[in-house]
Amino acid sequence: MIALGCDHGGYRLMQEVKTHLDAKGIAYRDFGCFSEESVDYPDYAHKVGHAVQDGSCEKGILICGTGIGISITANKMKGIRCALCTNEYMARATREHNDANILAMGGRVTGPGVACGIVDAFLDTPFSEGERHIRRIRKIEEEQ
Repeated sequence: MIALGCDHGGYRLMQEVKTHLDAKGIAYRDFGCFSEESVDYPDYAHKVGHAVQDGSCEKGILICGTGIGISITANKMKGIRCALCTNEYMARATREHNDANILAMGGRVTGPGVACGIVDAFLDTPFSEGERHIRRIRKIEEEQ
């Protein structure tokens, strides 16, 4: 199950992503928002982050206008590794190297065709399980 969340700036792109996931038969839970009416992106980042934290969803996808604010918010949550990706290479690399569990994109900066390719790369790429990557993830999770 994939957790989905967006603000008003990501609403249109999220509709494209949902259509793409539907066509591929990928199950998701939509945490909103549900229109282009102005909302606060942290509310949706938290909903998706909690679903990933508690295991009810394996991964998440977040979209705001640029992807920046929503990814910053998600990354403040324990155990969340949210990657803002603008191309498929970044999506594959963050899964392989960082075991990212949430993908962030910008609805005002990424077109639907590119976004769907990014989603596929993110969802289809496994974590490498490489020792150096595991070591680095542990360092990310350490309190400073």
